[in-house]
Amino acid sequence: MKQSIQDFTREELSTLIKPAFRAKQVYSWLYHKYVNSFDDMKNLPASLKEELKEKYEIEPLKIVRKESSSDGSIKYLFELHDGHTVEAVLLLMKKEQYHEDGSLKHQAKYTVCISCQVGCKVGCSFCLTAKSGFLRDLSAGEIVEQIRMIKKDNSIDANRRLNIVYMGMGEPLDNLDAVVQSSKVFSDPDGMAIAAHRQTISTSGLSSKIAKLGAMELGVNLAISLHAVDDDLRERLMPINKAYNIKSIIDAVKAFPINDRKRVMFEYLVIKDVNDDISAAKKLLALLDGIKAKVNLIYFNPYGGTEFKRPEERDMIAFQEYLTKRGLHCTIRESKGLDISAACGQLRDNELEVK
Repeated sequence: MKQSIQDFTREELSTLIKPAFRAKQVYSWLYHKYVNSFDDMKNLPASLKEELKEKYEIEPLKIVRKESSSDGSIKYLFELHDGHTVEAVLLLMKKEQYHEDGSLKHQAKYTVCISCQVGCKVGCSFCLTAKSGFLRDLSAGEIVEQIRMIKKDNSIDANRRLNIVYMGMGEPLDNLDAVVQSSKVFSDPDGMAIAAHRQTISTSGLSSKIAKLGAMELGVNLAISLHAVDDDLRERLMPINKAYNIKSIIDAVKAFPINDRKRVMFEYLVIKDVNDDISAAKKLLALLDGIKAKVNLIYFNPYGGTEFKRPEERDMIAFQEYLTKRGLHCTIRESKGLDISAACGQLRDNELEVK
């Protein structure tokens, strides 16, 4: 099987393609014009096109299903070359705004949530992705291709910046090499030009891998899926806590290099009558003392067969107010796509049930 050309950074391609400047042209065709064939790269000589076709392939993902929400979010189910499927989501964070004369005032702002594995090894009890277990890692090119396909499908210009969150299916730090490689491809100024500070890598807390990622000093943002404030509850929700307990995560976060203008995001999935009371908020405040942190409270999105329930809005607000009044920056994530398959893994699970 030929290697996907999306696996390579431009610097790597410049050592493989001669003359080296052709790598920049290939990047432009891939990430600015979104072509799916070497034959469509018009300014390349025929001999180079043939060489590229012999050695590499452009492997576009197949859109199996997509669901559009009334809030502008679009959830994609992509099929990979081997028939496996993964999800990605285009989130409309801010709509276009226009002046009275009809001219554009502000462009729309997007965040794209991407997957890094088919399934997941972590096995969180609240996560639908965990139901089907772990099948395989995605390659760097398969991670990159999710963004390229979404930009192409929505006619998002190459010069439009967007934010990326590695927060879909899979544990990013369990597929660290491919995630890091994809991050480098995303950030190349001659490609998608999505700078590292626009990329957030979310992890369930693989402490040793957090340290390894930090040592690379990529400049990416770090998000921790915490979800509980004591080890007993966290082990029940997230079995991985037995190997990487809360203290090890906090220690790794404290050593992680953070831009002066940035904070470490702590994601806290709020589940009714499980972790939604003020006593949990008090423990969370103490746990994050001394860390430049931001807490993102997330409503649990119920799905068929789960024992967990969506929290009450009043409890979310009370939790947030307790933290903010005591100086901890805390937001409630606006729920997106509630009229479609909102839970991570839900669209894929629905499709597998149909099959």
